[in-house]
Formats: sequence, C-alpha cells, structure tokens
Amino acid sequence: MLKIFYGIYRSMVGGNGLFYPIFGFVSLMFFIYMSFGEIRFGFEEEPQLSFVERNGTQFLLDGKTFYINGWNSYWLMVQSVDDYSRPRVHEMLKGGAKMGLTVCRTWAFNDGDYNALQISPGVYNEQAFKALDYVIAEARQHGIRLLLSLVNNLQAYGGKTQYVKWAWQEGVGLSASNDSFFFDPSIRSYFKNYVKTILTRRNSITGIEYRNDPIIFGWELINEPRCITDPSGDTLQDWIEEMSAFVKLIDRNHLVTVGLEGFYGPNDPKRLTVNPEAWASRLGSDFIRNSQISNIDFTSVHIYPDHWFHEQEIDDYLKFVSKWMISHIEDGDKVLNKPVLFSEFGLSDMIKNFSLSDREKMYKTILNISYKSAKKKRSGAGALVWQFLVGGMNEFIDDFGIIPWEKSSTYSMFIEQSCRLARINGWTQQNTRFKEIC
Repeated sequence: MLKIFYGIYRSMVGGNGLFYPIFGFVSLMFFIYMSFGEIRFGFEEEPQLSFVERNGTQFLLDGKTFYINGWNSYWLMVQSVDDYSRPRVHEMLKGGAKMGLTVCRTWAFNDGDYNALQISPGVYNEQAFKALDYVIAEARQHGIRLLLSLVNNLQAYGGKTQYVKWAWQEGVGLSASNDSFFFDPSIRSYFKNYVKTILTRRNSITGIEYRNDPIIFGWELINEPRCITDPSGDTLQDWIEEMSAFVKLIDRNHLVTVGLEGFYGPNDPKRLTVNPEAWASRLGSDFIRNSQISNIDFTSVHIYPDHWFHEQEIDDYLKFVSKWMISHIEDGDKVLNKPVLFSEFGLSDMIKNFSLSDREKMYKTILNISYKSAKKKRSGAGALVWQFLVGGMNEFIDDFGIIPWEKSSTYSMFIEQSCRLARINGWTQQNTRFKEIC
C-alpha cells in the first residue's frame, strides 16, 4: 500500500498545479484506509454463524444434524493471559480446524488461583477476562465451537473448594465440607453471580456478549460433579435444577449440560450391570435422574476405564468401553430423548504395559461407536478426547496428553473420523477447508 501511495506522489510531483488538492484528497483517503480499512474488511470476512440447537436426540446446525469430533484443551484461557504463551492457543485452534474438529471443551473458570479470573467472590481480573475474550474470538476465526465449563468439582483452578474457603473467610460458611458448595445459600449466591457475569460479559475483541455468541456451543455447569456426603443424590439434583434454570433465565440461546461422568445412581438397576464398580453409585450423582431435568439439553459421559478399574488388560477395557457407550446411547434414545456427548475419554500412559497401539485401539473403538450412532441417527452425538496440546507445554502434559501431529497414526485416526462425520453432517461451511484431505 505504501509503494502505491509513493507512486501516486511521484507522478503528481511532475504534473501541474492540481498536485496539492489531489495530494490532499489522496492523503485523506489513505488515512481513512489505514484507520478503518482493516476493521471493515475484518467484518466482511467474519463467518456467518448460527447457534447449535437440539431436536430430540440430535444436535442441529443450520437445520442439519451435527455430530461431533472434538477435543479437550482446558488450558486455553490460562495460556492466553500472557503474551509469550498466547500463540499456543492460536496454534491449537488452527491445528484442530485443520483436522476437521468442530468442538473444543475448555475451562471458563479460574477461581482464586494464579492469574485467576475470579479473584474473590464478585471480584474479577480484567486481564484474565480479556484472555477468555481472546479464546472465544480466536475460536470464531477457526470455526471451532466452544463447550465452556463454569466450575470444577476438583481442586484444580480453585473449584468448589475455593468457593467454600471464600465463604469461611467471610464468616458465612455453613460447613467445612467441600460439598457445602451445593447446599450453602451464600455459596450458591457466589456461583450465580459468577454465572451471570460470564454470560453477560461483552467480549472486548468482538463486541458480542457471551450469551449472544454462536461460537459458544454450550455451557457445562460443573466438571465431574460429585456430592459424596449425600449419596441419595438429592442435594446435587436440587443444585442442578436451580443452576440450569438460572442459566436459561439469562441465556436462552445456548445449550446446557451438567458435566456428568455418567455413573448410574443408587436406585438405577444399571448400577449393578453397567457401572464400573459398586463405588460409582455412591457419589451423589445419577446419570438418568440428573439428565432428565428439563433445562438440561444434552447429557455428558466420560470414559476412563483404567482409572475406574485396576490391573486389567486392554481387552477388558475395550469390552467395558463398548458396553458403557452403548448403554448410554440407548438411554439417550429410549429414556431421555436427548443427545449423549462423550465429553472426555482417555487411556493413561502410566498404566502397566502401556503402548500407543493399545491407546489407539481404545480410541478407535470410541470413535467407531460414535460414528455408527451418527450414521443411524441415534443419540450418540460425538466424542471429545482428553487432551490435545501443542509443543512446549511440558507443565500441562498429563498422562493422557497428546500433541496430535507428532503421532501420524493418531493424527490420521482423528482426521478420518472428521471426514466420516462431515459426510453425515453435509460438509458444513466450517469443514469444507479439509474436504480435499478426505
């Protein structure tokens, strides 16, 4: 652009007295272009997005069924706070799009931890909020939908433990138990205030309130909720009912899920035939009962056989995985009439005799069952692997972590799944860019 401007200048210098008014006009136009041109063209290139919806057991996008091949990168926000680590987020979302992946699940919370989003109840770190803004804006650029989780049952990044600590520090806590997160009125108020703040946040980059942004796939109330102090499940059920209704009161655009692991509750016959072991029915969660709540749009199920059993062989894990997934898909079809998203799955590299080929066998089993469900228009809506990273993130690599493009067989497996689902989904705008790969 500067070369063009300089050429115009040279041609007019050798001309007549019209130089100065013309030069002034050109200068003005150049200033306008430099000031506003990039913004204008940015809006022209902005993809037209629709909200993901639900019709019975299926997700819909632009009126077509939408089956998901996706992943977890919980770290997107925390890595976006600092300039030196922010390029990792761009690299991950760009890489996911190249693989044809459509949904990424990530944390929309960091409570009282390093670079906390919520420093204390109702007090927020604007720098961290701008980091979340960046994640959402970057996801828009790559056509990746985000499933945003709102709090952790575990202690990582604060979680319900941090909320209980805050209540005690303010002298209003009813109990020292972490489970008081679910029943303490003060803590419920803290969480509702946080939810409202997130949902009504206006993105500093896009200018769109989160509740109005279609790139957000949906909201997950809590990651892997357990309320062990009330194995009947009543306490957690009451919390889910209240919080899901509160989200819907503010945001009618987005889908809502609980964040369950998928364990059957104490009164469900499947606790004896499908749950991994007896302990799984005594955690205060109940897959069917929790998922039947009217404001819950879709169910979530996790798959970690090596953590739920001990000293078993890969063939035993594969048998369990098949039974586990098929059971929950049947629940979605026949009992719940809702989509079933397998929102986390993984096989640890810390197990005895671990091999990459065994991990890929299990992942292939999961992807195949998901694909067959999609092909038959059943409730199995897709799967999100735990977890993908990029290079240079040793501090974030757990025993499930994968840098997908470093393992050609793993990389090809997920691309193949994207291609298979794209054929079913009808080659949406977001995945046409990898159609040649398929």
